[in-house]
Amino acid sequence: MSINEELIPRKIVEKLDKYIVGQYQAKKSVAIALRNRMRRKLVEADLKDEILPKNILMIGPTGVGKTEIARRLAKIVAAPFIKIEVTKFTEVGYVGRDVESMVRDLVESAIRLIKEERMSEVNEKASQRAIQRIVDILLPLPGKKSNNSFNFFLDDDATNKEEDNSASYDRIKARRKRLQDKITAGEVDAKTIEIEVDANNPKMMDFLSGSGMEEMGIDFQDMFGSFMPTKKKKRKVSIAEAKTILQQQEAQKMVDMDEVASLAIEKVEENGIIFLDEIDKIAGRESGSGPEVSREGVQRDILPIVEGSTVMTKHGPVKSDHILFIAAGAFHVSSPADLIPELQGRFPIRVELDNLSVGNFKEILLKPQNSLTRQYKALLQTENIEIEFTEEAIEEIAELAFEVNEETENIGARRLQTIMEKLLEDLLFEAPELEEHNFIIDVNYVKDKLADVVKNKDLSKYIL
Repeated sequence: MSINEELIPRKIVEKLDKYIVGQYQAKKSVAIALRNRMRRKLVEADLKDEILPKNILMIGPTGVGKTEIARRLAKIVAAPFIKIEVTKFTEVGYVGRDVESMVRDLVESAIRLIKEERMSEVNEKASQRAIQRIVDILLPLPGKKSNNSFNFFLDDDATNKEEDNSASYDRIKARRKRLQDKITAGEVDAKTIEIEVDANNPKMMDFLSGSGMEEMGIDFQDMFGSFMPTKKKKRKVSIAEAKTILQQQEAQKMVDMDEVASLAIEKVEENGIIFLDEIDKIAGRESGSGPEVSREGVQRDILPIVEGSTVMTKHGPVKSDHILFIAAGAFHVSSPADLIPELQGRFPIRVELDNLSVGNFKEILLKPQNSLTRQYKALLQTENIEIEFTEEAIEEIAELAFEVNEETENIGARRLQTIMEKLLEDLLFEAPELEEHNFIIDVNYVKDKLADVVKNKDLSKYIL
């Protein structure tokens, strides 16, 4: 086994650069953490278990890229990832869930990932089976009945009923082959067919899965599966839709869910990433009364998970020793030193993220693959409208976003979303009725549409 040369730290940072502007030090830290995971897998077995992940604490205001860095990092290596708001574990918002639920949620995330991979691997075979099922429904073999009419699917529709009844097996087989070819080629996609689909009560499934018994590793759906067999209901759908529905059903039959669960647990233990957001909100020492007691209690509950413990899930025990934890918080009121010492020690790598400058805002508008300018262009193209932003307009938007953040609450890059929506509000509203199809968004357009924001001192009255 060798290390993936495509994922050296520098290349990981380059991949993150496509979506996050600036914040080089934070990207560097997470790239090293990811690479160390790969290195650990090559270490001798007796030392391998001793090498624990170096958890990261990101410090910086909202909207500077903390969550996005962690999310994109997980996507690079297709790792199970969940984002948890730690304030949900305080006394006010506990609602019967304990901190171990974050590991259970991570396992479910991993199961979805692996199930999608496995289903994509068998898609072609599942598609063939789905088409075969449609043929069986429309033109069954002798001795089997069909509620669907197939006469209009084939060229020899004039064949009378007596001839059909006395047709040889070979003739019917040939007709089935012709029908299969037509379905495969999409020639009869618009025709209607009646198929059976699952009709389980979703409310009952929600009750069983959310009954709290999963905290003890019990899956009620599995326990009572034999008492509640899958119900079927008939639906009339187009052939095209039937192919999709039946392909999904066939792919699920071909996936071994026991193997998926086993692989998911292994993937979680080796590659899982948990992002603990708003950790500064639970920073605080016990004072004997008030919310601080709850905060410190949550910290002490989280500590064993971060340190490494075994969590029981309905799919089996999961060890959290090698899960990578990335915590983040603004720490405006509190500081990392306000966390309990044991928890501080479990986040040895601390990175301060920078406030966004005018230049950063300009880059955010233009450079990322999912930039707002690209998003709005794509949205308006659906109405056959082309928009272009001049460089001066981009600079004006960037300066205004920076100014609003300085004079009101600093919400980082999220400010651009509100400004862009305000800027293009009229165009988005009138787009379906416009005769003109090309618009240049220049600096005058920006100043005109955002004039009230510029003039008014209380900028938050207009934008957040």
